[in-house]
Amino acid sequence: MLSDIEIAESCKMRPIREIAAKLGIKDEALELYGNYKAKINLPEVKPKSKLILVTAINPTASGEGKTTVSIGLADGLSKIGKKVCLALREPSLGPVFGVKGGAAGGGYAQIVPMADINLHFTGDLHAITAANNLLCAMIDNHIFRGNTLDIRDVYFKRCLDMNDRALRNVRIDSEAGTMRGCQSYSREENFEITAASEVMAVLCLATDLADLKARLANIVVGVNSKGEFVRAGQLKAEGAMATLLKDAIKPNLVQTLEGTPAVVHGGPFANIAHGCNSIRATYTAMSLADYTVTEAGFGADLGAEKFLDTKCRIAGIEPDCVVIVATVKALKLHGGADKATLSQENLTALKAGLPNLMKHVENIQKVYNKPVVVAMNRFATDTKAEIAEVLDSCGKAGVRAVFCDVFLKGGEGGVALAEEVVSECAKGGKLHYAYNLNDPIKVKINDIVTKIYGGKGAVFTPEAERKIQEIESMGIKGLPVIIAKTQYSLSDNAKLLARPEDFEITVRDVAYKGGANFIVAVAGEIMLMPGLPAAPCAEHIDVTADGVITGLS
Repeated sequence: MLSDIEIAESCKMRPIREIAAKLGIKDEALELYGNYKAKINLPEVKPKSKLILVTAINPTASGEGKTTVSIGLADGLSKIGKKVCLALREPSLGPVFGVKGGAAGGGYAQIVPMADINLHFTGDLHAITAANNLLCAMIDNHIFRGNTLDIRDVYFKRCLDMNDRALRNVRIDSEAGTMRGCQSYSREENFEITAASEVMAVLCLATDLADLKARLANIVVGVNSKGEFVRAGQLKAEGAMATLLKDAIKPNLVQTLEGTPAVVHGGPFANIAHGCNSIRATYTAMSLADYTVTEAGFGADLGAEKFLDTKCRIAGIEPDCVVIVATVKALKLHGGADKATLSQENLTALKAGLPNLMKHVENIQKVYNKPVVVAMNRFATDTKAEIAEVLDSCGKAGVRAVFCDVFLKGGEGGVALAEEVVSECAKGGKLHYAYNLNDPIKVKINDIVTKIYGGKGAVFTPEAERKIQEIESMGIKGLPVIIAKTQYSLSDNAKLLARPEDFEITVRDVAYKGGANFIVAVAGEIMLMPGLPAAPCAEHIDVTADGVITGLS
């Protein structure tokens, strides 16, 4: 069988103007990046379409194919005559060269040009990195030049769009020498990956350029000797940062292998950030199509929770249906099966792993009050007995499971799923939230842990307690909470699979993100700068003498 990139490269793409015309976008609203990519610059957007959120069980080493299903579902909706648009995130170079090798779908359910999307695309992530690090340079320059703002503790971190564990802990030293009015300083510092940076979150939550500048100005860079927050606006940084981001804020238009329009923009991780594409991209897709398919990162305990409790509140939108993606293989891993034996029938492991799927279904139905469809990414090794077990378990939970073949068949393999989703979209149901925005920070965190993760609650380290007291003493309240934790478990312990019970999560740090306007709680051992695996995908990615890229998947 052809590899993902071979399939993508063999595809005959349509000119991007033709894809734009499907959505009624006129040429003057397009800024072309070659023949197959464009920025969309609409003067006004009015979201009106049905919105479908695609999420998943907690990920496993076997993969679930959430992006693949999202793309296949959109192509399936197009097959049944619906005017549809995808709204996805941009890949980060970190996972592309680390564990994923690519993040533009798979098989015959991909977005293209695949190599461009996986690599530099239209330069959005590079612009975010540059804007972030410009602010860092201005912070250190201000301190060096006399520190009139009296910055004592620097909170804002440098970033890089690459996995590099050596940057988790660095030291910054500045020697003033003989320069008049300048001062020496040193401090411990650490980088974050660009996808976890606050500038990424700001870009994805900003509704327009004016909102972007206001959010950038409100970024907390540190505290002064009085314990007061110092913000980027006091350094006069927001104008230059917005200048670097003036094109990056515009959503990108590409296409699926079957020519379905796809708006791809923004890329925050869901395990250490808010995990959703930009509000502007979602608004754009919802303004132009009758059905919009979007995706939230990792499992529903992370990406979907943040989409529903944070993005939906800020953007004033809500999904009409939620699709939860799983595979028989992944459920067997949750049930304790050995990875080497996943192709063998194992009903015992499947039954032990199914509670993970059922917890996510329960959350969407009972906590958030939304219709659910389970999308089972079919493998050739799935046996009749295993398929029957999944269908029976889902039926008992009051949810329909659809086994789909989008990897092998593209949109045709997503038709049954598309028909079920359209049916569920008609049911409605007002979105409920997992917590009350006006509650104290610790109460909101505990609500997420107990209602969404299924744990007993949260415990807080002294540092986390101190940060919460600092934030609340300044009158900062009414903000969403973003929990950064492992994606592999409902808990903060990656080894607790399936549906663990009677656990607590440990919150070790808390931060107020003034630009993004949310609170981040860091739980367990999660790292804000990932490292490369033992055998990174970078070892297999190459380019031939005539410019053909290999190894992307």
